Amino acid sequence: MSAKPICLIIGAGDYIGAAIAKRFASGGYHVVMGRRRGGKFAPLIAEIEAAGGSAQGFTWDARQEETATEMFAHVEDEIGPIDICIFNVGGNVRFPILETTERVFRKVWEMCAYAAFLSGREAAKYMVARRRGSIFFTGATASVRGSSGYAAFASGKFALRGLAQSMARELGPQNIHVAHLVIDAGVDTEFVRDRMQQAGKDPVSLPPDTLMNPESIAETYWTLHHQQRDGWTHELDIRPYAETW
Repeated sequence: MSAKPICLIIGAGDYIGAAIAKRFASGGYHVVMGRRRGGKFAPLIAEIEAAGGSAQGFTWDARQEETATEMFAHVEDEIGPIDICIFNVGGNVRFPILETTERVFRKVWEMCAYAAFLSGREAAKYMVARRRGSIFFTGATASVRGSSGYAAFASGKFALRGLAQSMARELGPQNIHVAHLVIDAGVDTEFVRDRMQQAGKDPVSLPPDTLMNPESIAETYWTLHHQQRDGWTHELDIRPYAETW
């Protein structure tokens, strides 16, 4: 069992999830991470440990109820009580509505909404008994505004936002901080830069700080988790200074 508080990140990818993991590890948390391909965690765990932190990762398909139940139980029973659970699964795909298949729509909904429900419910199961903890969900521009070509993604993220809002109202009085973070910008990732190039834009020529640094998002999560409960934030939107909104 870890003597440190536990930060669980579900959907700990190479950018936002990794930045959150490093921020909480540097702040004294033992970081537990889950993603569909858990073998990719090795370099990140090595980096965290080299900096004096501690972390471990698991293969974790957040869309499977049995997996969610078993993995939360494993963390709680074998590693330690979860202090904060961050759901950071993506699902950002673009398809015109006539090209959006049933499989695409369902898969995106499973990633954005259904998996969030499973993770949020399982986290709450343990936190309510202790009457403390934080459950945070990563949202996007699509959480509050649908755009052309993003019917599947916006539908999933709208559902995620509704889930987070309902959970916040139900669990807040039980001392559980539930928050929804709207990332209203392109994040500086290889995926975003590739998409910009495909659209005919040169990401190298962008002014500094036009794309959001994953470390800035991680710092926001750190701040949210350490708010006093007489001033909890439920929903927070962040964007670079140059973003049009």
